[in-house]
Amino acid sequence: MASVQTVLLLVLGLLISKSLAQRSPTISYITQTQIKDIGGSVELLCSVQYTADYPVIWLKADPASKSNSLPISTGSSLILHESRYSLRYDTASSTYTLQIKDIQETDAGLYYCEILLSTNNRVSAGVELQVRRPPFILDNSTRSVVVSEGEAVEMGCYAGGYPPPRISWRRENNAILPTGGSIYRGNVLKIKAIKKEDRGTYYCVAENGVGRGTKRNIAVEVEFAPVVTVPRPRLGQALQYDMDLECHVEAYPPPALTWVKDEVALSNNQHYSISHFATADEFTDTTLRVITIEKRQYGQYVCKAANKLGTAEGVVELFESIIPVCPPACGQARYGDAATLSTSTAALLLSLLFVGFRNIHAQR
Repeated sequence: MASVQTVLLLVLGLLISKSLAQRSPTISYITQTQIKDIGGSVELLCSVQYTADYPVIWLKADPASKSNSLPISTGSSLILHESRYSLRYDTASSTYTLQIKDIQETDAGLYYCEILLSTNNRVSAGVELQVRRPPFILDNSTRSVVVSEGEAVEMGCYAGGYPPPRISWRRENNAILPTGGSIYRGNVLKIKAIKKEDRGTYYCVAENGVGRGTKRNIAVEVEFAPVVTVPRPRLGQALQYDMDLECHVEAYPPPALTWVKDEVALSNNQHYSISHFATADEFTDTTLRVITIEKRQYGQYVCKAANKLGTAEGVVELFESIIPVCPPACGQARYGDAATLSTSTAALLLSLLFVGFRNIHAQR
């Protein structure tokens, strides 16, 4: 009877040993994907079972090759001596908790909890740490554009950050975009045939809900042939007085400007004074002052503007008038002789009128 009991105990022991041997080490829980801000903290939990004889490690995977992964801990001890990292082990739940403080952008990536069974065999579970970062414009985005009128234009804007930023386009002062509307969404802004009115500053705006977003200013220069406008095509002035002839020029690149009379280009001398005033890159006002007008200086004057894309001109006619036109004729000392003559004549006429009036009054 005793021998039977002994056999039964041996069989039962063998069954229990076999059952225990069949219980393989497992990872029963791993933290789900974590999304954190820079400067925050995170805890990554890994619960294991049946690992009494096996080491449990935390490591950070190398995106290029898992074989180059960075070991962080083994068992309940840290391998990586980094003050921002700490490790806790809870014996009741067999849970290894990896804590990372003051999260940096470089902390983002895949972290693996692994049970090492042999050199070529392991049980592994991973958790991704995503780190939110404000958007930033990438260097391969367009910085500036110089194009001729009528050509197609394509501007690209690309941004980094997490979550992935959304890209939108605007113009200065919320002007209407060539594509229509004041906002265009997408990485690439295309203009089929650009016009000179489309020139100016464009904004590429990147937003992802982290921070205030960022933007890049893109200067769009449109080259076009000159356009000349004449505000006063006919001007009258009396002999011996000055007169200003004006042309407004719109062009890019800035044009060469000349004034011509009777097919002769004019220059600064005692008879003419030429001045140019650029109000912007594309706008120039040019003024020809005809000094102390003589008979031969009446007639048509042509202002010409030319750049690499074309030429344009405007015509101003200067004709003789009896009465001086102000300005620029008024209040200028250099009209000395004419002004003195005019003043003397006026004084003489007043004197004659006064004498005549007194004689008439005396006769009464």
